Amino acid sequence: MQQAIDPLVMEPNTKATSAVIWLHGLGADGHDFEAIVPQLALPADHGIRFIFPHAPIQAVAVNGGMKMRAWYDIRQADLTEQVDWQGIDQSVVLLDQWIAQQVSDGIPMERILVAGFSQGGVIALHAGLQMQQPLAGIIALSTYFPERSTSLYRQPTTCPILIAHGLMDPICPYTVAKAALAQLRAQGFSPSWHEYPMQHQVCMEEINAVSQFIQQRLINNH
Repeated sequence: MQQAIDPLVMEPNTKATSAVIWLHGLGADGHDFEAIVPQLALPADHGIRFIFPHAPIQAVAVNGGMKMRAWYDIRQADLTEQVDWQGIDQSVVLLDQWIAQQVSDGIPMERILVAGFSQGGVIALHAGLQMQQPLAGIIALSTYFPERSTSLYRQPTTCPILIAHGLMDPICPYTVAKAALAQLRAQGFSPSWHEYPMQHQVCMEEINAVSQFIQQRLINNH
């Protein structure tokens, strides 16, 4: 796996008092969700720094070993089989470093929100739930949550989590998203669940829900 390059950073108009770290899906890069920021229609003085990291480039087995940006290897079309835990753990370390960088820049952990789409959502969930100090929240879009020992998770069960998924997703089936929801609930978390008549993508209604979540956690909470 190659070393990750510096993330794309979008600074607010005013001093940054909070941060959203948003992880893209397989084969994309940090620019994938750059255009979503204006669509969130946040107040002009929102004070949120948006950070869009680029995953390292590595071979992906399910795509015939083709090299692309990936947070970990996908070995089978069935996403919950032969999970690349080593790759996931390596990307969790990367996200931990980006979070630590924001803390060192003066943004406290409780003002940092992690988000991810597809593969990025897996990392956002696993990294977020392993953080010892409370985060502002976790956003998991069109993603899943492979089974693992829950002893790793130190985030308080009050951590706000938003999960959104397409009813007709051919890449990351609706059933694995519902399984993720059930697993998180079994661990004592209370995620908010949103489903939309779409495939492996985002829609405006979903962006509005994400905007409300971000504003509730990082603006109205300030």
